[in-house]
Amino acid sequence: MSAPERIPPRSVTTAELLAQGELKVRGRIREASNAVLYCSVSYEGRDVFCVYKPVAGERPLWDFPDGTLAQREVAAYEVSEATGWGLVPTTVLRDGPYGEGMCQLWVEASPEDDGAGLLALVDDEEPAEGWKAIGFAEVGEGRTALLVHADDTRLRRLAVLDAVINNADRKGGHLLPTGEGRLYGIDHGVTFNADNKLRTLLWGWAGEPLTPEAVDVLTTLRDGLASGARLATRLAELITTAEIDATRERVEAMLASGKHPEPSGEWPAIPWPPV
Repeated sequence: MSAPERIPPRSVTTAELLAQGELKVRGRIREASNAVLYCSVSYEGRDVFCVYKPVAGERPLWDFPDGTLAQREVAAYEVSEATGWGLVPTTVLRDGPYGEGMCQLWVEASPEDDGAGLLALVDDEEPAEGWKAIGFAEVGEGRTALLVHADDTRLRRLAVLDAVINNADRKGGHLLPTGEGRLYGIDHGVTFNADNKLRTLLWGWAGEPLTPEAVDVLTTLRDGLASGARLATRLAELITTAEIDATRERVEAMLASGKHPEPSGEWPAIPWPPV
């Protein structure tokens, strides 16, 4: 009699691990404005580190409804996944030691490239080749310097994502380049506002034509945001109908113009502090 066929164990996805695993708090990241806890999570023999942001630790904001930042972080991840670019670490909404909150895979930034190769201050009027100008910044004693970012495909994709999700706080410290050449963006709690809130350091392509790749991705997002489509259905669990409608309008506007958006003048264009 032959032995029964062995069925290999199912591979646990990172999302399942974060959503269902045992969450243990290891410390607190005190530089953050809201409660951000460094945790480990274990599930079916797999362990990873993660960030857990409980809703109870969110500080009230005048322009965002209370207790909604965690959901917005998850919504940003969902849109990132729909682009196919994978710019946001795996992010889920789950219960934890301090109640419901956002749980996001911890990404270790490369110590050789902690973002310094992506942003710079230079004593020039124009950016050098391979760089894009953001604007002039005061650096003390009445001096100004030109703030620039790299003309980098990864940053350009992130600029498109930020325009779609209406990111009100894209700072340099929210860019995580890895040793494998990936670039992740984090801290997406202040996104998806129905009003134009785009504040970012990634203005270097403002007014320039979108790449063919970006046009294809935006077309895919337009289809995914259609009423009843998968992405729209998922976002309806996380943000309001008005915010989903505004997201559709931003995608349509970029496709209609064929260009990266420019600062509106109605809102400070660059976050402060910028790091």
